[in-house]
Amino acid sequence: MPPRSDPFASLNAAQRAAVEHGIGSSGLASGPLLVIAGAGSGKTLTLASRVARLVLAGADPNRVLLLTFSRRAAAEMALRVGRVLHGALGLAATQRAPSLPWAGTFHGVGARLLRELSPRIGLADNFTIQDRGDSEDLLGLTRHELQFAQTHKRFPLKATCLAIYSRVLNSQAPLAEVLNTAFPWCREWEAELKQLFRAYVAEKQNQQVLDYDDLLLYWSQAMTNAAIAQQLSARFDHVLVDEYQDTNRLQASILLGLKPDGCGLTVVGDDAQAVYAFRAAEVRNILDFPAQFTPPATVITL
Repeated sequence: MPPRSDPFASLNAAQRAAVEHGIGSSGLASGPLLVIAGAGSGKTLTLASRVARLVLAGADPNRVLLLTFSRRAAAEMALRVGRVLHGALGLAATQRAPSLPWAGTFHGVGARLLRELSPRIGLADNFTIQDRGDSEDLLGLTRHELQFAQTHKRFPLKATCLAIYSRVLNSQAPLAEVLNTAFPWCREWEAELKQLFRAYVAEKQNQQVLDYDDLLLYWSQAMTNAAIAQQLSARFDHVLVDEYQDTNRLQASILLGLKPDGCGLTVVGDDAQAVYAFRAAEVRNILDFPAQFTPPATVITL
């Protein structure tokens, strides 16, 4: 159903350009798009409006993947999209606008996809997901069984061990590098930490549990399988990512696996900040994004 009026009339020129990118009379052939959006630039409005514009142009909401860094942000984005579509489609108060079933966090979407893929990637179909507290406890128990808690010099506490382990996984950097750059006071324990992490992984596999970092790691590893990557790529026509400057190397690899040519990929972020540096956010992801594709991605600054 065509929109009754222009729902994007309030947007400025840059916001409008980002919303309309790749949408023309010939359809939805959208190349990669990077939207640089600083504080107060209307980032959320622009991203929500782009999703709504895609749906109004004929995109199937079930084939739109919207990734954020918190469930609250995903819910807010989906709500804003619904409001735009509700008014644009002229729906009655009792009618519901099209929903976005694939709006969520990287970890939440990853968990859903891994449930489906588990038989093909060696995961038990009844695997459980443990939270950070459970992960710390399991790592602490493993630490105790290895008798690292009884060392003559105090071994890193379980929370620190988990932080190091998480940084290694998300940054995809060697343990020695992570210790040197982020945890220099733990450098003397490199050999013991390697042993601890190996035992921790073995125990997770034995208990058929995944921690939060595994949700990204297994998803990223699954994307190295050509058949799985092709299947997931074909599943989503459009992939949109909020706060792209806060993505780590695992998340960037997932996105490139989903859209290797960048077609249908939109990322929004501020290259001047990286809120989640403690999660191994890699600002190079946003700085290098345009040149990763041929032709280079379109860049629009709000």
